[in-house]
Amino acid sequence: MLAFFKILISFAPWLSFLIIARDSLLRVEIGLSVALALTVLMGLLRLHRGIILWVGVAFFGGATIAVIGFNDSWTLRHLGVLANGALALGAWLTIALGKPFTLDYAKEHVDPSLWNDPKFIRINVLMTAVWASAFTVSAVLAFGKMEQFALSELGYELISYAILISTAIFTAWYPEHLRRARAAL
Repeated sequence: MLAFFKILISFAPWLSFLIIARDSLLRVEIGLSVALALTVLMGLLRLHRGIILWVGVAFFGGATIAVIGFNDSWTLRHLGVLANGALALGAWLTIALGKPFTLDYAKEHVDPSLWNDPKFIRINVLMTAVWASAFTVSAVLAFGKMEQFALSELGYELISYAILISTAIFTAWYPEHLRRARAAL
């Protein structure tokens, strides 16, 4: 359970944006400002690192400038797609570069002698691919919600939340499952 909450905390800027930025321009502006401030603070405190930190800085910095500084309605309309798309792109990029973003967090819980182990890296590629897939599906759902396809707004949100919560649960469960399986041998 602690691992699950650590995962949620690592996404605090994104979650704060998701919770705050709704229903009015003022709330979107506050949500962007809070998320940008949290991203920077968490980076300085080393609670955030790697590509997820830089994706957050780029997305929240750019979106804050576009929405608050330039009152850009296109960015405002596409924030959900852009946020999830930025996370998906960042996650897929780390896999393509051979440095899955989950490595930055997994190294906190694994002996340094295992950091270059192909099995450890393969596990993190899998976990990052699960996150990248969840972000990609969430971007598609955000597009569907924006364009008002088949589902209600609430339907899109509930599916998106379920996917992200399931991914966080998987991320907390999977390493422990592997440890238990290894110990049983």
